[in-house]
Amino acid sequence: MAGVGRSSRAAGKRGGGASSSAAASACVYYATTGVLVALCVAGACFLTSTSSASIADADGGGDRAGGGVTAYRHTTRSSFAYEVTREKAAPSPPREVEDGGAEQERRSAVTAAAVEDPHAAPDLDELLSGGEDLPKSDAAAVDEERGRVASGEATTEEENAAAASAGTEQETPENDQDGAQEEQQPSHLQMPRATVEEKSLDGGIEEESNARQRQSDEEDRMSAAAGDEQPGTGILRREAQEDEATEPEGELHQTEEERSSDQSQVEEDGRTLAESDAGQEESGGGDDVSEHKDDDADGNGAGSENRGIVDSLAGEEERGEDTSVRAGSWATQADQSHREKDRRKDDGSSITDGEEERPHEWRTCNVKAGADYIPCLDNEKAVKKLRPENFRRYEHRERHCPDEGPTCLVALPRGYRRPVEWPTSRDRIWLSNVPHTKLVQVKGHQNWVKVSGQYLLFPGGGTQFIHGALHYIDFLQQSMRSGGIAWGKRTRVVLDVGCGVASFGGYLFERGVVTMSFAPKDEHEAQVQMALERGIPAISAVMGSKRLPFPGMAFDLVHCARCRVPWHADGGALLLELNRVLRPGGLFVWSATPVYQKLPEDTEIWKAMSALTKSMCWELVTIKKDRLNGVGAAFYRKPTSNKCYESRRRQQPPMCSEDDDANAAWYVRLNACLHRVPTGAAERGASWPADWPRRVRVPPNWLNTSLAGVYGKPAPEDFAADYQHWRRVMDRSYLNGLGVDWSRVRNVMDTRASYGGFAAALRDQKVWVMNVVNVDAPDTLPIIFDRGLFGMYHDWCESFSTYPRTYDLLHADYLFSKIKDRCAVLQVVVEVDRIVRPGGSIIVRDESSAVGEVEKLLKSLHWDVRLTFSKNNEGVLYAEKSDWRPELIAEPT
Repeated sequence: MAGVGRSSRAAGKRGGGASSSAAASACVYYATTGVLVALCVAGACFLTSTSSASIADADGGGDRAGGGVTAYRHTTRSSFAYEVTREKAAPSPPREVEDGGAEQERRSAVTAAAVEDPHAAPDLDELLSGGEDLPKSDAAAVDEERGRVASGEATTEEENAAAASAGTEQETPENDQDGAQEEQQPSHLQMPRATVEEKSLDGGIEEESNARQRQSDEEDRMSAAAGDEQPGTGILRREAQEDEATEPEGELHQTEEERSSDQSQVEEDGRTLAESDAGQEESGGGDDVSEHKDDDADGNGAGSENRGIVDSLAGEEERGEDTSVRAGSWATQADQSHREKDRRKDDGSSITDGEEERPHEWRTCNVKAGADYIPCLDNEKAVKKLRPENFRRYEHRERHCPDEGPTCLVALPRGYRRPVEWPTSRDRIWLSNVPHTKLVQVKGHQNWVKVSGQYLLFPGGGTQFIHGALHYIDFLQQSMRSGGIAWGKRTRVVLDVGCGVASFGGYLFERGVVTMSFAPKDEHEAQVQMALERGIPAISAVMGSKRLPFPGMAFDLVHCARCRVPWHADGGALLLELNRVLRPGGLFVWSATPVYQKLPEDTEIWKAMSALTKSMCWELVTIKKDRLNGVGAAFYRKPTSNKCYESRRRQQPPMCSEDDDANAAWYVRLNACLHRVPTGAAERGASWPADWPRRVRVPPNWLNTSLAGVYGKPAPEDFAADYQHWRRVMDRSYLNGLGVDWSRVRNVMDTRASYGGFAAALRDQKVWVMNVVNVDAPDTLPIIFDRGLFGMYHDWCESFSTYPRTYDLLHADYLFSKIKDRCAVLQVVVEVDRIVRPGGSIIVRDESSAVGEVEKLLKSLHWDVRLTFSKNNEGVLYAEKSDWRPELIAEPT
C-alpha cells in the first residue's frame, strides 16, 4: 500500500490541470440552465474550480522552477517543526512499488529493537505527551512523508480505510499498517494543527533559517535526494504546518472533530513507525540535537553534546510522572491559601487558523524606577489608592501587581558590566551595576558598604556587628552551647529579617548554612539588589499585613539584628508570623537595643516583648553580650509540645482554628493566633530533621509509604527517584553537555521545583538555588525545607520579588507548558529577561511545542540560543542573554 501511494502521486498531480478544465466546463454547463437548483450546483462547482485552479497554479510554478510536482500549504511560526533543508537537486523519477512483505518484516524487526532500547521505555516524557516525536532521518520515512504532502487525492479504498481508523481511534499494532494509514490521509488533513516533526541531525548545525515558507518543489527535491545525503549536511529550519485553506469537495461534510481525530491518529501512528526505523539505523537513537555555530567555533563537537543530552534523559523511566496524582493526593498552594488571585486568561498567545502571527514589537519600559523596575513593588497607581491605616501596616511595601504583566523590557544601567565572580563578589561589586550610594552615606560608618573607585566595597559589617559578621556568627554559636546551634549541622536553614546588604547570610556560607535574607524596597536604597549582586540569596519583602511566602515550620533559626520590626504591635501579629515559619524547637535570635540598653523606649519595648513571648510559650534560653561589638542578643526557643498552650490561664494570643492551614501563604492575611505543635510520630514537625548533609539525601521521616508521591510512586520512593534522576541529569548533561560556564554561575533559580532534586544535585557546586514552588503545583516546599534547602511560593503569572539582573541561571522544568493555560507565555519570558543578568542563561526542559515557542521569543530578544534538543516530545533548550535593549521606548506607566 505504501508503494502504491508513492508511485501514484505524480499521476494524481498531472491530472490537476484536467480536473480544473472539467470543473470549469461543468460550471459553464450548469450556468446556462435557469433552474434555481442548478444555479446552486453551479455555485458549488465554481468554488471547486477556484480551489483546483489555485492548486494547479502552484503546481505549474513548481514545474517551471525545478521540474517537480508541488503541493500547496501555509506556514507560520507560532510553533515549530524540525526540518532539514538540503541543496536543490533534480527530482528523481517515481519510485517503483516496493515489496510489501519485505518492508513489513524489516519494520517489525526495527520495532522489536526499539522496544529493547532503554530510551524507548516509558518515562516521564511519554506519560506527559503520549508519544514520541517523529525522527525523519531514515530516507524511506522522509520520502513517505513528502509523498503524503505531495499527493493531491486518495483512492476511494484508502479514504475508507483512513475514515475507519479515525472512527475507532485505535492504534494498529503493526508498524506497516501504521505507515499505510498515514499515507492514506489526504494532504489537507495532514496539517490541521501545528506539529513537531524531527529529522536526525548528527553533524554541525547552521543558524536557523529565517524563511517562513518553503516552495513545494524544494520538498520534493529533498525527498528525492534524502537517500543519497549523509547526516549533518543540512541546515536546521523550524516551521509549523497549517491545514490548507481549501478542501476537496468530497470532504466538505467532514466535521472539524473528525478531521482532528483523523490527524491525531495518523500522526501518532506515523511517529511510531518512523521512530522505529530511525532507532535501528542511526546511532543517535532518533534524538535530535542542534548546536549553533558558536559552539562549533569553540571546538565543541556535536557528537559530544549529543552524548551528554542523551544520558540526561536516560533516567526518565525511573521518574514517570502521573498527572492524576498531581491533582489528587497533593494539595497546591492555591488550594491552601483560599485567596489566590483571579487568573488572567491568555487572549493573545494562540493563533487563528490561517492567520500569521505578528512578531512582538519590543520596547524599553518607561517607568520611574528605571533600571530597577520591579512590576509588583513599583505599582504607584495601586499604592496611591491605599488608605492611611494601610501605610501603618506597611502595605505600601507589599506586592501590588498590575492587572496585566508588562511586556516591555527593563533598561540596563549606564556602563553596566558583567558581574564580579564569586567569591570575590562577596567583598566588592561594580558600582556601575548598582549605581546607588545613599547607603554609603547612611551606613558606611557601620561597615555596611563603602565606595572605592569603580567598586562598592563590603567590609562584612552590619549595625550589630561592625567588626565583622564572622566574629558575630561565632559569638551566637558560643552563646548557645547548651542548646546547640551547631551551624551547618543541626542549624542549616536560616531566615534573616531586615537583612540590609545580607552580610550575615553571606558569611554563613562559610559555616555550611543557607540563609533566606529579605528586606523591603524602601529608603535603604537597593540593599537587596546589592546583596544579590554580591551573590547572596535575598528577596524584596516586608513583614506587613500578609504572610511571608514560606510554609509553616520551615526555618531552623530566625535572626533579627536591629531589623526595625515592631514585634509587639497589633497583638504581636508579626512575631506570631515568625512563630508560624519557625520549626518547633527552633531559635529566634533577637539582637536589638531593647535587649541590652536601658533607655525608656528600649525598656518599654523589652517589657512588651517579654510578656508577648511568655504568652506564646517561647522559652528565653539566654541573653548574651558581645563585648567586641558592644551589643547583646536574646535567644528564644519555640516549644516542641502543646502543654504550655493548654495550661495558659489567659488564652491570648488565641489558638488558631483547626481549618487554619499553617502552610497557606500566598496572599493570605496575617492571623494573630498560634498553630498547634505537631506531636504524632508521622506528622511533619514532630521531630527535628537529620543533621546536614544527611538530610538532603534521605526522605523526611513523615514522608511515609502510604502517601503517593508527585510522580505516582510511594512518596519515599518518589523522593529517591527524583534525587537520582537530577543527579544523573546534572552529571551527564548540565555540568558538561550544555556548555554552561559554571565558573560564572552563582545565583540559580529552579522556577518549578518539585522535591528540590535539581538544587540537591548542585550542592557540591559554588552556587545557591532558589527553589520556587508554583501556587498551582503540588505543595512540596515543606519537603524542600526539611532536606536543608530553601525556596518560596510564587505565581509566574506575576513578577518575581527581585530586582532586575539578579540571577545567573534559570532552570525551567515544564514551566511554560503548565503556565500557558493561565497566562501568556510572552509575559513569563519577559519576566525571565528581567531577572536574568546579561551573560546569564536559561535551561528550558518542556514539551517540544513549548520549547519552540520560548525559543522564538528568546531569539526575538536577541538571546543566543546555543543548543536545542528533542526526544519523546520533550525539548531541551539552552540560551544565553545578550546586552541588547530595544531603541523604542514604551508609553509611560
